[in-house]
Amino acid sequence: MLRSMSPLYRAPRGTVDVLPQEQPYWEHVYQTATHLCQLYGYSRIDTPVFEDASLFARGVGQTTDIVQKEMYVFQDRGGEMMALRPEGTANVCRAYIQHGMRNLPQPVRLYYWGPAFRYDRPQAGRQRQFTHFGYEAIGVDDPALDAEVIEFAWRLYQELGLTDLSLQLNSIGDPNCRPSYLTALNAYYEDKLGSVCPDCRARFQKNPLRLLDCKVEGCQPIIDAAPPFIDYLCEACAHHFQELCSYLEALAIPYTLNPRLVRGLDYYTRTVFEIQPPEEGAQNTVGAGGRYDGLIEELGGKPTPAIGLATGVERIIVNLKRAKVPIAALDRPAVFVVYQTAAARPTAAKLASELRRAGIAAVMAVGGRSLKAQMRQADAAGVLYTAILGKEELATDTVNLRRMEDGHQERVASKDVRRLIAKGLRQTR
Repeated sequence: MLRSMSPLYRAPRGTVDVLPQEQPYWEHVYQTATHLCQLYGYSRIDTPVFEDASLFARGVGQTTDIVQKEMYVFQDRGGEMMALRPEGTANVCRAYIQHGMRNLPQPVRLYYWGPAFRYDRPQAGRQRQFTHFGYEAIGVDDPALDAEVIEFAWRLYQELGLTDLSLQLNSIGDPNCRPSYLTALNAYYEDKLGSVCPDCRARFQKNPLRLLDCKVEGCQPIIDAAPPFIDYLCEACAHHFQELCSYLEALAIPYTLNPRLVRGLDYYTRTVFEIQPPEEGAQNTVGAGGRYDGLIEELGGKPTPAIGLATGVERIIVNLKRAKVPIAALDRPAVFVVYQTAAARPTAAKLASELRRAGIAAVMAVGGRSLKAQMRQADAAGVLYTAILGKEELATDTVNLRRMEDGHQERVASKDVRRLIAKGLRQTR
């Protein structure tokens, strides 16, 4: 009788394990992003990984692809419909309302870093579980704030090492001027519905502005010839956009006016932007954002202007690798502690502990391997020093200290080990 085989478990489709060799990329992005958050005055906020599903349906938009096709929705044991967060802005706005942040000095600048979830076709830079870094500036309607948010993003990618980027910019107006534009857009598309994809025919009925966001190749010539929103802006929106452009020019940030840019979320108003590398493809945009002056009111708060950006960390890393940006390795342990005999193991454990308490990263050999095998481990670990303990060292209260770079080895008093290693570390930095 054949014994049943245990299943070979793998990460679910659309998820990835971030292995140790990948961590330098993640640390590079995280450290760069959080440093800039400090420079620009943004404070961290962490929101739940799941929320009431209606938060996203109401905030992101009932007719968006995220809500219609991509959201992970489930019923909890209490019968409530919950959703894994597909993006971060609605969560932050909910927290802004719930915790009375309107009473704080405005704008409130917040940033977040964490997982988000969308059921989509997995590909490079786009997984079903992905990591969002984003920031929101809430409470002020000023084109100078729009420029600050865009400058932050532009500087982020520059400091990460991504070059040759393009800033795509547009304004999609507000409730005052959008109706007149939608009338013009509907009139333009009315006799072209037989030439567009099925999704666009549905968008024509439910959310015409999303027609401009279609990625189907056959729809692109029609989109390119559509009337530009900027020609239909009301006086206030036109002035806001002109002021934004003047700030960007003062900051020497190049931009391209893109009349077809509308973004895929319903909450956007006025300023929308994307930052793109030169390569084409689904992972083309590395970061995007815009103004969402009506979202907080839509979620039950008082009218509150806001603007923000979100960027996918995996997508950034794809572009870092493509551009062959050099990434510094993470620090490795400085010392590997080995032993010649079993009797030396307790002393080796004590030495490793004392080094760590002194702030020196140390690893002790385990597993009862031979000294030769332990030395191979030390060499593979890339440490600066190997501390060797044997019979003679135990008898004389000394440590045999080997400098791995050149093989220089000397026996030193146990009390001097920490000082000598610390001195060597300072000389290598």
